[in-house]
Amino acid sequence: MNLAEEFVLLAYGDDGVPDTDSVRLDHGLGGALLLELAISGRIGVEDKKVVVLDPTATGDPLVDQALDRIVADDKPRKPAYWVKKFTDTRKPALDRLVDQGVLTREQDKVLFVFPRTRYPAPNGVEPVPETEARQRLTAAVSGAGPVEPRTAALCALVGATNLDRKVFRTLDRKRVDERLREISAGDLTAAAVRQTVEEIQTAVIVAVVAASAVSAATS
Repeated sequence: MNLAEEFVLLAYGDDGVPDTDSVRLDHGLGGALLLELAISGRIGVEDKKVVVLDPTATGDPLVDQALDRIVADDKPRKPAYWVKKFTDTRKPALDRLVDQGVLTREQDKVLFVFPRTRYPAPNGVEPVPETEARQRLTAAVSGAGPVEPRTAALCALVGATNLDRKVFRTLDRKRVDERLREISAGDLTAAAVRQTVEEIQTAVIVAVVAASAVSAATS
């Protein structure tokens, strides 16, 4: 299960609809793909630009498609550029989860008029991958000391999209904020990886704020 799939599971409620707005969800998914590539050693950030460190396929089609797009681009780009480019990740991520039987796809109408697609879990039971991701995050925030890179990256992602307010809703807010800052500043195996994760986290925040401002101005 890649970070984009874990993120989308955390972002969707038991009713099969997102618990966050489309701007945060889609830009969070764009950031998730970049983070996946970063912690797998495929990309890094140098001079504020994304660079390919290893073009070798990961074996995950969704992640490899993102890597191919970066490799094929002939111009160095900032992380925010790729976060925005990868905002088309939601449908393929959800389709994969449906194909794997982790989620189901249901069609209904809001107010009996507006069509809607929902993605609830089979039989209304929280998917095992979501439970495992939630437990890892909760343990990381409730504990002390270093956190393994994948969980640290997911913490950075939920923090950047304000999804932490849902994921950690039963925990003390002040403690959550402090611990997320500690994790962000902690040791992610290597300083270069930590810097890349921080750059991507910032890129997600900047992209969300920019997209929200545009949406507000045109509404």
